Amino acid sequence: QLMVDLLFDRGTGASVASGVPVAVNLVLSDETLLAGGHEAAQLHGFGPVPAGIARQLVADAVDSDTETSLQRVYSCPHSGALTAMESQSRTFPKSLRKLIDLRDRTCRTPWCDAPIRHHDHIRSRRQHGATTARNGSGLCEACNYAKEAPGWTARPVHNPGRTHLIDLGTPTGHHYRSAAPPLPATGRQSEVETVVSTHLRAS
Repeated sequence: QLMVDLLFDRGTGASVASGVPVAVNLVLSDETLLAGGHEAAQLHGFGPVPAGIARQLVADAVDSDTETSLQRVYSCPHSGALTAMESQSRTFPKSLRKLIDLRDRTCRTPWCDAPIRHHDHIRSRRQHGATTARNGSGLCEACNYAKEAPGWTARPVHNPGRTHLIDLGTPTGHHYRSAAPPLPATGRQSEVETVVSTHLRAS
């Protein structure tokens, strides 16, 4: 213990190694967790854990002062391959913020072209809104604070194959739609296709 404390002191500059956050990642199916299933869980860095012990670990963590969070992991029903993972972050990661900046360019509130200052959950975290590109928008500071006032609503609109779309409701009952500006990809794509086609004919 003395050696560990000394190593922590030298490495971090702190004199006591108390309260150091440690994450334990336990992956188990919903059936194992909620329906008494028998499929073993996977403890990251350790290996398989019997279903009963995994459920007890989760229950003990919830009953203690330990910070516990559940994060959905999606897998292919046929192969079991990992396909996606739900983000539990309340803030947008750097790469996702950059994507939103490139997509939105300016504040997404209709008729406001102010620079983006906030990266906002369209459907709020209180309403179980996810931290995703579809549920994210770039807003100026004033518009982000204004949409939290009573009477304002916002939701992402399912718009497959087209630009990102938001439905914004105002306290007067009016609804406006904000579409992200299209990227200049069409011209570049046609130019590349032309060059490739010319090259193929020449050879």
